[in-house]
Amino acid sequence: MGLKIIPDENTLIEKVAEGDQQAFTVLFRKHHGIVYRFALKLTRSETLAEEVVQDIFMKIWLKRTELSEIENFGAFLNRITRNHTYNLLKRLTMEAVVNKNLKAEFIESTENTQESIDYNASAEILKRAVDLLSPQQKKVYLLCHVEGLKYEEAAKKLNISAGTVHSHMKQALHSIRAHFKNSDALIFLLLYLYK
Repeated sequence: MGLKIIPDENTLIEKVAEGDQQAFTVLFRKHHGIVYRFALKLTRSETLAEEVVQDIFMKIWLKRTELSEIENFGAFLNRITRNHTYNLLKRLTMEAVVNKNLKAEFIESTENTQESIDYNASAEILKRAVDLLSPQQKKVYLLCHVEGLKYEEAAKKLNISAGTVHSHMKQALHSIRAHFKNSDALIFLLLYLYK
């Protein structure tokens, strides 16, 4: 019996819980649009909405063995999407507040020289991390993250597909996060990477 004629979502969830990748694909196709639209409405960012979708379904797959305990998958999906997106928005809010007058307020609000050193070190670590990206990843990162272009706009400018832009952006963010991983400046990683 093929997955296309599975009678209900509970059976589909059971198959995913058992590790059935085809069932997971069906589940993803059935629900990813809802997750994307909800995240897009809250974040107003295609990039962030796509990241929310990926994060949510990655969590579902990684914790698939727990799915059998869920009585209402729709309600569960709504709850984890809402919580994940709100956590993301908290980071965005923190970034917006700090970025408004980041350098001036950071230095003026403290007499602690070490904090000023930490800020400068974080900015330098980010600069080095960006410089280590491949040429194409760097172009995409600067266009989408620094200039704020949408994937389609960056794709047009670089004469590549939006999917390729998305792929380069994911790889760039992954590389930058990895570069920051062993530093003491994680707060600035969050501030800079969630623009």
